[in-house]
Amino acid sequence: MSVIDKLKQMLKGHESQAAQGIDKAGDFVDQKTGSKYASQVDTAQEKLKEQLRDPESGQGESPRA
Repeated sequence: MSVIDKLKQMLKGHESQAAQGIDKAGDFVDQKTGSKYASQVDTAQEKLKEQLRDPESGQGESPRA
C-alpha cells in the first residue's frame, strides 16, 4: 500500500477538512514566497484535491480479492 493510499484511508470522511488544510498550506507558501510560485502552488493544490476526490480512481491500487 502506497503512502497516498494510506493517507486517503485516514482522511476518508474528512475530505472537506483536508481540502481546507491544502488551501491553508498553499496560502502559507504563497505568503512566504511573495506569491512568486503562485501558479505552481495552485497546480499542486488542485492535484492534491483531485486525489482526495477520486479515492476509487484505481490509480496505484492493487485489485482486492
